[in-house]
Formats: sequence, C-alpha cells, structure tokens
Amino acid sequence: MTAPFSFRLLATDGMARRGEIVTPHGRVATPAFMPVGTQATVKAMYPDQVRELGADVVLGNTYHLMLRPGAERIARLGGLHTFMNWPHTILTDSGGFQVMSLAQLRKLTEDGVTFQSHIDGSRHVMTPERSVEIQQLLGSDIQMQLDECIALPAPREDVERAMRLSLRWAERSRAQFETMGGPGRGQALYGIVQGGDVPDLRIASAQALGEMPFEGYSVGGLAVGEPQDVMLAMLEVTTPAMPVDKPRYLMGVGTPEDILESVARGIDQFDCVMPTRAGRHGLAYTRYGKVNLKNARHADDPRPLDEASDCPAARDYSRAYLHHLVKAGEGLAAMLLTWTNLAYYQTLMREMRAAIEDGRFEDFRAKTREDWARGDLAPLD
Repeated sequence: MTAPFSFRLLATDGMARRGEIVTPHGRVATPAFMPVGTQATVKAMYPDQVRELGADVVLGNTYHLMLRPGAERIARLGGLHTFMNWPHTILTDSGGFQVMSLAQLRKLTEDGVTFQSHIDGSRHVMTPERSVEIQQLLGSDIQMQLDECIALPAPREDVERAMRLSLRWAERSRAQFETMGGPGRGQALYGIVQGGDVPDLRIASAQALGEMPFEGYSVGGLAVGEPQDVMLAMLEVTTPAMPVDKPRYLMGVGTPEDILESVARGIDQFDCVMPTRAGRHGLAYTRYGKVNLKNARHADDPRPLDEASDCPAARDYSRAYLHHLVKAGEGLAAMLLTWTNLAYYQTLMREMRAAIEDGRFEDFRAKTREDWARGDLAPLD
C-alpha cells in the first residue's frame, strides 16, 4: 500500500469526463458510484458481492462510526478496511451533514458543532480538526473537510454565512490533515463547495477552494430539498469553476437520472443511499426505469426484472416471487432488490465510461433516457 493518491483524466466528451483515481487501496474508474456503507456495511449485501458488481470504493460515515463502535476502537482493531473486510478504497464523509440532520440540541459556533447523540443523548463536539482526526483513526483513503450544510430554500444571507464558515473550516481541516501526515500516507482530503442555490456564491466557493491544496473537490449542499433543475443549474455554473485536473464529487446524489445528467455536467464521483434504501422498500431500478414490487400487478408475473441483466437477482427470480417476498416482509426481498439496484447503478456507470471513451456520450444519454421513458415492460395479457 505505497501508491499515493492521484487522478488522471483519460477522456472527455463534452463536459463528461472519464478518469482514474489511484489510492493506497486500489484504482477507482470514474465516473464512479460509491455504495454507501454508513455503519461499515452496505446494508443487505456481502462485501464480496459489492466488489463483484464493479464497485471500486465504498463510503463510510464519520458521524455514525464515531458514535458506534467508536473511531478509537476501530483504529485499535486495525482500521476500517480491516474492520469491515473491504481491502479496497474507502471514502469517509466528515459527519457534518448528519450532525445537522440527525443530532439533537446542536449548537453551531465558529469553532465547530456541539451536539447530543441521536442514539443515547451523549454530548460530543465536532470541529474541523476532530473530524479529520476521526477519519485518520478510521484510516480512510479519501476524507472530507467539515462543512455546514443547510437545507434549501434558504435566504441568501444564511447561504453565504454557511459558505464562508465552510471555507474557514476548509483551511482548518487542511491544516489538521497535513499535521496528521495524511499526504505522506497517500490519503486525500477533499474540499466541499457550498453556496446553496446562489450561482455567484457557488462560483466564489469553488474558486476559493481551488486555491487550497486539496486532492479533490466535492459539491455539497445539493439534493437537500431543491428541485432537480436547480441542482443541475448549480452544477452548470460550479463545475467550470473547479480545477480540471482534480476529481469532482457530487455528495449524496442520487437517482440514475440525477447521475446521468450530472456526468453530463462534469461530475466524477457519486454516492447515495437510494439504491440500497429503495431495495429494502420493494423498489427496483432497471434499464426500463423503476419497478415497484409492492404493486399487486406483479403477483402473477413470471418474468424476471431484466432477462438480459448479468445480475442473478434481476435475471433469475420472477416478479411474482419478488412481490411475494416483499409482501411477506422476508429479508430475502431486501437482499435481492438491493443486489439488483446496485448492479444496475454499476452497469450504468460502466456504460457511461465506455460511451465517454468512444465519444458517443450524447447518443448514450439520449438512448438511456428513451429507455427510461418507455417504462417497465408491458404487463401480461
């Protein structure tokens, strides 16, 4: 594990980018979707399954892991890679979003955030320095600065205050990362662009962060309540202001359509709980859009979700059986549908990478949208 963090841009097609990230734990082909392993597990999946689907990297959550089982304990047990039996690249978020959305009785100051755990009410302090320290204890390959993420819509003055605070926290996060020797271990720290739905604030944030020596840059504070067209408009003004030679990560996004449209606007990395959460609630993503297995119309349908899929869960089980499992509340329903969804997401990423390499991304984008618009296959006569 001696390879330092690096990023190479291999091809472009319009604003869409095909690249490769190298970390001490392997190579990450971009555009990349990173399955979310909040509690050091991708829910309802074995690690080997996740890898076999084509995932080069998974995400762990700093907030949840610091509360349970504790970052110091994970460090004593050999770090997060060993703890969760994932010898490949791991990205950890800063914990800031969860502090803002889950924690109780939180108090925000210039120094950081004081909050009570949503688990047991215990009191904690999260500062930019502590966030980096926790991520270093976890030993993740790609780490995030602490930022303040606010829900949209919000007044401009609130958006600008949060953006300016996040920039100051970015400087402190970077200083702590270097003090703790992250660059020497080949790790990366990403800065996070904020600015809500205000174009000039987004640009100002991206430009200011671009002057700091981060290994990559994230776009935060989107998909937090604003319509999709607002999110895409913010990407259109933000990505041109971001460094060309560094990876760009859109945090917490999203649906297959969100991902396709964001790749078209220059994004390289994605994470979202949507495919795993949807799988646990009876919803499958396929080449022809979403299939809600709770619907009674599937009860007598012997067809698989996708007969052409290379995922056994999508190819080898009937819709009638999957519907039965969902209605009966069987754990196998979550396992099979999560498997189906993550397989589709990784297939989408793989096909986008090939299309960018071949200079046919716009044709691929149009055909994919056409297939989604066609919808699920016609019901049985």
